[in-house]
Amino acid sequence: MTNLAVYTENVTKTYHGVTALKGVSLEIPYGERFGLIGPDGAGKTTLIRILCSLLSNYSGKVLVAGKDVRTQVRAVRSLVGYMPQRFSLYSDLTVQENLYFYADLFGVTHAARKTKLEELLAFSRLEPFLKRRAGKLSGGMKQKLALACTLIHEPTIMFLDEPTTGVDPLSRHEFWQLLERLTERGITLLVTTPYMEEASRCHRIALMADGKILEMDTPENVRSKYSHSLYEVVTQDPFRAASVLEKLPWVLTVQIFGSGIHLSVEQSQNPQQLRDQLTQMGITVMNLRPISPGIEDVFVDRLVNISPPVSGGETEGRAPSRPSPLRQ
Repeated sequence: MTNLAVYTENVTKTYHGVTALKGVSLEIPYGERFGLIGPDGAGKTTLIRILCSLLSNYSGKVLVAGKDVRTQVRAVRSLVGYMPQRFSLYSDLTVQENLYFYADLFGVTHAARKTKLEELLAFSRLEPFLKRRAGKLSGGMKQKLALACTLIHEPTIMFLDEPTTGVDPLSRHEFWQLLERLTERGITLLVTTPYMEEASRCHRIALMADGKILEMDTPENVRSKYSHSLYEVVTQDPFRAASVLEKLPWVLTVQIFGSGIHLSVEQSQNPQQLRDQLTQMGITVMNLRPISPGIEDVFVDRLVNISPPVSGGETEGRAPSRPSPLRQ
């Protein structure tokens, strides 16, 4: 356990009678980029706050860099960086002033500050904006500044809670390039994200829902565990089509993805049969094709397997039609 960046064993946390974490166990080696994937309310933020020693009233064992987060709080906080969902930049301070502030906050010596700031500005490509107030930065640039402030004290392990939520796709891509460069330098990252393309950039991921880990493996291995046939169905009215499809006895899951539908069926089903049935019900099929499952398809499949039977006419074991629980 001492050779692991993060170790948790059977961690359980309850808020006012609601159990947010239900026996979560993780092992993350040094230098790994680990993704924690799940919808809002899955328990991701609670777990990160425990790992950062910000919550102590829980059961189970938690070690960060081999140190107990309950009894060795100072040692843990000196080794980790934490970037919450809403990082508290000071909008009326410039980029440089924010970096100086966090350098003071983390006790970076004046002797080391100049070199460290030059390195971070070059790393984040913020040097041209040194005198710009943080409130005038774009969303992507704010996240880069927040990352630079988190790195100011040279943490060996970083926890980032949905760091790119609300950021445009290009800025998200650039931000993840920075994260990949951090792991190349040996920094361990635990990142929560609802974006599936970001999950694919992690070495390993854990699918999380209702306070529990449903699946944990590499993105490739997670996708390979999908055991059904999967089709994409494009119609002019996906919601009506989904309501029809979920009533068919051989349909397993129906999920709306934008203007299309991801349809999971038993392996033996003929796609032409599916097209014919929809046509007979007055639904025009614009396109129907087999597709490879993504991480989100596996996630939905796991949710169906752990969900209790649904009353009110829905067939047991089948997910109701609904927009995808995670973001594309």
